Amino acid sequence: MASDDEDGGFAGDLFGSDDDSVVQAPPTYETYERQRADPKDPARSLRLQLVGSHPLWAHHLWNASKVFADLFDEFPELVRGKTVLELGAGGALPSLVSALQGASKVVVTDYPDQELLDNIQYNVDHNVLEHVPKGAVKGYIWGTPVEPLRLLLPPGRTTYDVIILSDLVFNHSQHHAMLKTCRELLTPKTGRVYVFYTHHRPHLADRDLDFFTVAARPEISGMDPDDRDTLGYGFATDHFVVKKMHVMFEEDPGDENVRSTVHGWQMWLP
Repeated sequence: MASDDEDGGFAGDLFGSDDDSVVQAPPTYETYERQRADPKDPARSLRLQLVGSHPLWAHHLWNASKVFADLFDEFPELVRGKTVLELGAGGALPSLVSALQGASKVVVTDYPDQELLDNIQYNVDHNVLEHVPKGAVKGYIWGTPVEPLRLLLPPGRTTYDVIILSDLVFNHSQHHAMLKTCRELLTPKTGRVYVFYTHHRPHLADRDLDFFTVAARPEISGMDPDDRDTLGYGFATDHFVVKKMHVMFEEDPGDENVRSTVHGWQMWLP
């Protein structure tokens, strides 16, 4: 799992310097079985390609993404007929199931690293190509201008109905950047941001939860955007899912019960 050194920002120097030699591991594959899908449904089994190794942890199919997928299969009305945006998608399993469940538009984003984006496009092409048109996989850095993502919406729309954040809150230095993007792109009142995660580092659980504290602070016009101690985004929040899974990183320290539990929150703009 990620180290505790997080002062360098989301990417920091994770990609190394230009002088570093990089050995690219081959991709791996994992099959996700949609337990709630009809046994005769050809999309019951989704074969996902994962990058062989990556500093942004995209080489794992995270437990949170599996709980997301199962939720959308159990309650398809959460995404059916809606515009859906996923941030930091990795293998993009929640986006794939959103598309299969009839989302009207699915946009899948991750850090603008070509290996990550090519991997997402592979999963789209081999699982839901007929549901997700070309051009819906985009590189995007959280907190940067959102106009390129608005341009992917249907005509007349400027915000998304659903925004997916799957196992991202451990990026503590990026909480404000993620929330800024969500605030600017979520449809007020009816839209939902779904945030699912596991406390992979139990001793930093409070830091994970700071995401929701910051999200719920009032948004005050004219506040200094660099004043992170008081800056807020005006979201309402609800912790509505707790599901026990398996431990992803057996060798890591900390309570295994904590490290194997997925939490799900929904947030909206009242």
